[in-house]
Amino acid sequence: MKVISDPNQPTLVDRSLAAVWHPCTQMKHHESMPLVAITKGKGPWLYDEQGMALLDCISSWWTNLFGHSNPRINGAITEQLEKIEHVMLAGFTHPPVVALSEKLCALTKRNLGHVFFASDGASAVEIALKMSHHYWQLSGKPNKKKFVCLENGYHGETLGALAVTDVAIFRDAYGALLQDVFTTRSPDARKAKPGQSSEDVAKEAAAELAELFEKEHHNIAAIIVEPLVQCAGQMAMHSPEYLRLVRNLCNSYEIHLIADEIAVGCGRSGKFFACEHADIWPDFLTLSKGISGGYLPLSLCMTTEKIYQAFYSDQTQQGFLHSHSYTGNPLACAAALACLEIFQTEQVLEKNIDRAKDLANAFAWARTDSRIEHWRQQGMIIAFDVKNSALKNPKSFPREMFAKCLEEGVLIRPIGNTVYVMPPYILTADESAQMGLSIARALDKVLV
Repeated sequence: MKVISDPNQPTLVDRSLAAVWHPCTQMKHHESMPLVAITKGKGPWLYDEQGMALLDCISSWWTNLFGHSNPRINGAITEQLEKIEHVMLAGFTHPPVVALSEKLCALTKRNLGHVFFASDGASAVEIALKMSHHYWQLSGKPNKKKFVCLENGYHGETLGALAVTDVAIFRDAYGALLQDVFTTRSPDARKAKPGQSSEDVAKEAAAELAELFEKEHHNIAAIIVEPLVQCAGQMAMHSPEYLRLVRNLCNSYEIHLIADEIAVGCGRSGKFFACEHADIWPDFLTLSKGISGGYLPLSLCMTTEKIYQAFYSDQTQQGFLHSHSYTGNPLACAAALACLEIFQTEQVLEKNIDRAKDLANAFAWARTDSRIEHWRQQGMIIAFDVKNSALKNPKSFPREMFAKCLEEGVLIRPIGNTVYVMPPYILTADESAQMGLSIARALDKVLV
């Protein structure tokens, strides 16, 4: 435990280390790498206790789409706060949750016409898994209860979501608690052999999946994928062709397709839903993170009329008996509605085309750097891998790069040897350029 050197005047960092157990963190590392105490934020900038500004290059864990302390989102929450802060959604309803559901369904052209709300991404994944499993029970096919996930995929850290996650650092300690699943080949475009395209890799991965479906479809309820980008899996990107092929396979073998768009939805990929790049719709689609603009916990699972009708009955036990205390919280829904309004009134997706070009220009240096490989971009995500041969200590690289970037005034969080940025959708061309130069300087310091 952290020992406060001066208990009469503890800093915010001292107090946090003494009382707060931080997520995805080995707390002992903070003996040598102090926490960063953030006291305010404005636009794409965060400010620490000393007033030092940090450019938030990862949207505060991929959540903050329109900047910190956004006046439109602030206003929407404040206005809702004067009406009702929360009411349970079992047996009750309220204007923000209805309006948000209607708008989201309309964005799918009503291909996904029903929305079930939760509070975090893993919970939304749990809902999709449970709903798929329950659907097949109600449909007289109780053997269809296994799930398929992709190698290197990530879907959350609750037990159901963790079962379909294939990132060892999250799974290893809890493997004995998890359901057995089928893990199939990732369509990661970095696997392309000389002369192969990303589409070729996608087709090979889909062919392997087809073999699994042919053998096990009677036992499989659903496959879950992160459309276009496996974010926690080192920003592995793949061709939309994979989604088209998987959709066809799911149709042929009566298997549900779950699209986990928690990180890649809400415009991050270049379209509002990443599945739109493949011109397909899944049976379930999960959103969280950016849906509330990074303001309040909110997640949701969208599904089809066919699946909804399977649960529609006079029998209580045939309903989807799942709940969260803060399901459809009015304040969070108001924040999400404000975000959707910003998308519409400020032509965000159209303007992001130019912002994505700014990002590409800002990191043009990384395309030709001999220490770097697999430069890649999908919409408002840019990533590249530092070659192992360039690393003095691969295990410590993420922490060292994080620390050097703080010195340069930018916040990033490398995943292994992968450096990436996922900034808010408000950066100017100058801020994008500043980000690219700062990360280049930090990398030079680490690789000296």
